[in-house]
Amino acid sequence: MTTLFSPLAFGALNAPNRIFMAPLTRCRADAEHVPTPLMDEYYAQRASAGLIIAEATMAMAGNSAFWTEPGIYSPAQVSGWQRTTRAVHAAGGRIFLQIWHGGRACHPLLNDGAQPVAPSALPIIGDEVHTPQGKQPYVRPRELRDDELPAIVSGFAKAAENARAAGFDGVEVHGANGYLLDEFLRDGANKRSGPYGGPIENRARLLLEVLEAVCAVCGSDRVGLRLSPLNSYNSMIDSDPIGLVTWLAGRLNDFDLAYLHVMRGDFFRQQSGDVLTPVRANYRGTLIGNMGYTADEAEQVIAEGKLDAVAFGTSFLANPDLPARIKAGAPLNRPHAATFYTPGAEGYTDYPTMAS
Repeated sequence: MTTLFSPLAFGALNAPNRIFMAPLTRCRADAEHVPTPLMDEYYAQRASAGLIIAEATMAMAGNSAFWTEPGIYSPAQVSGWQRTTRAVHAAGGRIFLQIWHGGRACHPLLNDGAQPVAPSALPIIGDEVHTPQGKQPYVRPRELRDDELPAIVSGFAKAAENARAAGFDGVEVHGANGYLLDEFLRDGANKRSGPYGGPIENRARLLLEVLEAVCAVCGSDRVGLRLSPLNSYNSMIDSDPIGLVTWLAGRLNDFDLAYLHVMRGDFFRQQSGDVLTPVRANYRGTLIGNMGYTADEAEQVIAEGKLDAVAFGTSFLANPDLPARIKAGAPLNRPHAATFYTPGAEGYTDYPTMAS
């Protein structure tokens, strides 16, 4: 597979291969959302990725959606992540941090009783959230006022500043999977009027303001963006996902980002369509595809120029040496879903390498 293992220059970085590690929530931080030493080992084990995109990380306090996900807003969290980035760099890797606001996916039991916020007062339905009191239904969020949005933009900018201090090579802005920025983007969750609601250019305003602020901190060549125009996870839908992502692809050229990272499908198959072809046609930068790719398919689409790299999720979770296994044509470990979000090393750092 010569194409998958060809180097890629993107933004300020050079990757030795095009096998990227997708951001994967693993819930191994402590109760104060501080990264643990176990996380250092986990990420360093996977340093052979062209790029590691670390898990969704709280840009600001009070917006937990997973109970023990990491944050990047306190000195202790910055210090914990410094340990992680040193371990990855010592192993020869490159690592971005995905910065994130949970929006309506947050829960009062995870945030000292605070009601979650969203573009509109529409709750997630048909699912439950893990809390210290067991699984609980999502609650109705409070609609954000326009005058509250500058503080969210500033929170992302501060998170980017902290990520730099923690030693990350860059940041990925999380605009996907039904969290706050995605909630503003898609008209199934954004029913507001005014400058942040209605037509696409208004619904995209918050995301674009966040990108501008984060790029001012890091430099655009160290900033990526993740989108999921079709994914119905967290009760998400849009009336015109192809139109939305096509418009965004053109507009994002103004930022000269390190990359655009697009999830091509829907976890629950409620929406379908080809979102990558119009993105490729309208976006001039580095394009990463994600969601269900095999190594053979990744090799083919990169060789055909449809993508520049592919981000692998659960296969990287279960195979710390995934690039070596792909190169050797070796069988892959199967991921154990029961341990995706449980504490401890089991199903996290104990997956065997080929050598072992």
